[in-house]
Amino acid sequence: MLPSSTVENYLKAIYQGQSSLGPEQRLVPMGQVASALSVTPGTATTMVKALAESGLAEYEPYSGVRLSPAGEKLAGLVLRRHRLVELFLVQVMGMSWADVHDDAEQLEHVVSERLIDRIDEMLGRPTHDPHGDPIPNHEGAITTKHLESLLTCPVATRLKVTRITDQDPAFLRFIESNGLKPGEAIEVESRDDAADSVVLRKIDRHITIGARAASKLLVEVVSV
Repeated sequence: MLPSSTVENYLKAIYQGQSSLGPEQRLVPMGQVASALSVTPGTATTMVKALAESGLAEYEPYSGVRLSPAGEKLAGLVLRRHRLVELFLVQVMGMSWADVHDDAEQLEHVVSERLIDRIDEMLGRPTHDPHGDPIPNHEGAITTKHLESLLTCPVATRLKVTRITDQDPAFLRFIESNGLKPGEAIEVESRDDAADSVVLRKIDRHITIGARAASKLLVEVVSV
């Protein structure tokens, strides 16, 4: 099977679904794949069966799907193109980090590997895109590290925002307006489970955000 844009979108969705699986889970549920691609479960199942027949995935009826090593490599290369294009649009073209996702979704399917390698070189071999997502290498492999969200990280500890997991433009503008982009230093001052809120402290102010928003900001402890 030649990797059409539809195939690449399925590979990417399954790949990202695998990254969110729990330690005892092996397969991505078909409902999750269908939801990620905004298609019906029947449509998703038909495509996943085709991926399995092509050796790009393992499909278990009524259980779910997982990419084969070949499928994982192709998915990683799609993510590499997407994330490098996003970074290029922000750093070189001067676009807002909140507005580049949809353009990158289109361009990831048409840019050549030669152009992507040139962009990678031009940008200085970056490791992360504007939202903090890791950029796969030229083999499609990703180096990941465990990150805590603002709901699970230590309280009253120096932290650095590392990754934003929601690409919705309105959410990204909210993050930017509150000075919570990747690289920003913050502390979690308190959490209120009853109010579903988290109070953050920056150098010059306090910020209160909802628990749902807090779950989408990944951070790491800053070494003293």
